[in-house]
Amino acid sequence: MSATFHMPAPRPAAAAAQASAEVQSHVDWTDFGRILVVRPGNFGDALMLTPALRALRAAAPDSRIDLLTSPSGAAARELVAALDGVVVGTPSWYDRATGTAPVDIRRCAWQEQALIGSLAKRGYEAMIVFTSATQSPWAAAHAGLLAGIEVRAVHSAETGGLVASHSVRPPEGPVHQIDRALHLLHGLGVPVKGAAVRVDIPERARAAADIALGGSSTPFALLTPGCTRDDLRYSATGFATTAAMIADSGLPVLVTGSPRERDLVAEVVSRARHPGVRALEPVSVAVLAAVIARAEVLVGNDSGPMHLAEAVGTPVAIAYGGADRDEDTRPRLVRARLVRGTVSCLDIAPADLASAALAVLHRAPSLPLTN
Repeated sequence: MSATFHMPAPRPAAAAAQASAEVQSHVDWTDFGRILVVRPGNFGDALMLTPALRALRAAAPDSRIDLLTSPSGAAARELVAALDGVVVGTPSWYDRATGTAPVDIRRCAWQEQALIGSLAKRGYEAMIVFTSATQSPWAAAHAGLLAGIEVRAVHSAETGGLVASHSVRPPEGPVHQIDRALHLLHGLGVPVKGAAVRVDIPERARAAADIALGGSSTPFALLTPGCTRDDLRYSATGFATTAAMIADSGLPVLVTGSPRERDLVAEVVSRARHPGVRALEPVSVAVLAAVIARAEVLVGNDSGPMHLAEAVGTPVAIAYGGADRDEDTRPRLVRARLVRGTVSCLDIAPADLASAALAVLHRAPSLPLTN
């Protein structure tokens, strides 16, 4: 049994973060030549930070702004003009997949010390630690303290001694990650410049997308079955059946993923057993953004491609896990259907996901939606 949630289009939410935040710790950001933005998370988390990055760039137009993020998050660099660079790391305080393998404490300590040394050498004068509602900013702020970064701003209702130089009390209740980031900046005296996720697609990426699509102008649905978190990933069999149902409606389906997801993409296409479902070779993140911009609809998981679709204005149909907090990450500026399982996304009926995809296209679903 699955349930489909219709996410209405678009409310410009620029004022949402300001409404509940007073300026708590004003900082003159033009004083700093080098600013480090920290966001524990993956590619989608980095994309949801783009409104905050635009606001910070406007407040510090001449500063160098770098993003400290995971290898996955670093891929956002080529799409975000507000960033000058990225620092890639996997420190102990980043979210990680749980497992049974023992942690190599010596290696972990060495990596942490190396990261702190690297930050110290880069000479950052200020850092802002952005987090989700379930993450703590204190370990990152402490790394900044050890690296000698003068201004260390965090979102927290707790006191941490001298670990943070500036602290803003976070908003209460469920808050979208975009609004949460803007709330922190507003509390630090940075004016909000809009809450829309946006990316800057290079012209060369658009040209490469045209080549990847074979120069065809035929409408298509794009299906991205991959996800960095196993607990958020819908099954290959479920996606295959979904793809075949969409193709049955007359809309061809292209299935794609990262190079690491080649086998998953091949499995989805093979299981679909439909001439209208075929694989698209892996492409760079920038080219993927251009491909998504050409698609009629994106079908996938709660992952990076969903946020790319919002950034380029493409409707989405998303398989959401039962434990996911859709109010934290849901698309708000495009037509969207989020199909939720009762326990996990594995409970979702393929017919419900296919119908959701067709519904955002204003096509008649072959089967009724479950609401």
